Amino acid sequence: MKRKDLVKQLTAEGCVLLRHGSRHDVYVNPKNGMKQPVPRHS
Repeated sequence: MKRKDLVKQLTAEGCVLLRHGSRHDVYVNPKNGMKQPVPRHS
């Protein structure tokens, strides 16, 4: 799965960007508090 497709799916499910890391962005679901790291590298 491509990064942009994963980000699009996460935001459609209600996840929001929590923070930018050095190599990953971290998205969090405010409904249940689960976090999902999304890599920014190939």
